[in-house]
Amino acid sequence: MDVVAACRAFVAVSGHGSFTSGAAAAGIPQSVASRRIAALEEHFGARIFDRSSRAVRLTSFGRDMLPAARRLVDLADAMGDDAERARLRPLRVAVPEICPAHRLATLVVAARRQRIHLEVRPAGPRERARLCRSLEVGAGIVAVPEAAASWRVPLGLAARTPFPAPTVFLETLRSGRARTQARRRILIQPEDDVAHLRDPLTRAGQSAGLAPAQVTVAPSLVDAAAAALSSPDLLLCSHQQAEDFALHWRPLADPRLIRGYDIAAGVSEDLDQLSTVLHSDIARCLGASDGDPGPAGGSAPGDRPTGEPA
Repeated sequence: MDVVAACRAFVAVSGHGSFTSGAAAAGIPQSVASRRIAALEEHFGARIFDRSSRAVRLTSFGRDMLPAARRLVDLADAMGDDAERARLRPLRVAVPEICPAHRLATLVVAARRQRIHLEVRPAGPRERARLCRSLEVGAGIVAVPEAAASWRVPLGLAARTPFPAPTVFLETLRSGRARTQARRRILIQPEDDVAHLRDPLTRAGQSAGLAPAQVTVAPSLVDAAAAALSSPDLLLCSHQQAEDFALHWRPLADPRLIRGYDIAAGVSEDLDQLSTVLHSDIARCLGASDGDPGPAGGSAPGDRPTGEPA
């Protein structure tokens, strides 16, 4: 027997003094209300209503039990309200600050269709890790090495002018002996200022004979992109980012650099929702929807026709 449903019928019928009106108020057929109250009487072993006349009257036992029945119904209603609020409570997620706003908005909409109420908090890689550790967010999309990643984003170099080859060799960025040409810098944006990306690139640059200042971390993505748009400097970025800034993009021949992302969450249910139900939507935000860094040869999307060498 559903005690809560039976007590709801009990309270409704007693309040209206009629099985017909009480059942209507409870949103159930009269026959259902009668069966539920009969089951409640059998459960307690005593009559709740006196049915000896046309009017429906509470027995002395029914009067004694009515306050408890009301409390049970009120508590069940309050529990239902609490459950609905809990379902609607936002899941705060720390996301890379490089994610385009329109793609994040699409992610939030996709989550709501799955009854997941996301509240995104853009932040850099170190800040995302801190927010997860301090439990200021329920989950975070954190930077990890490629081997541990659920999402992978190939990186390459972007410039304002086309590249002469389908891949970029660091050796081609060395200054000549005459040093008449300014050294082209490789600008690392803050999102990629993590050991598993920065250190291999720095070591490869040293091995290729680049000056130490030619591989440097920029203060922000905007600063790095502005330098790439206004000078011969190169931006280390994803193909999606290069397209967003209308820059020409090519992968590095060596080292092969991959942004890796994974979910850090305090609750396994949140982890499951983000890593399965919303996996493809998160991939689009990160620029990892198909894992394709762009064409290896010819003109990459976003290339502009120009005869100026890279």
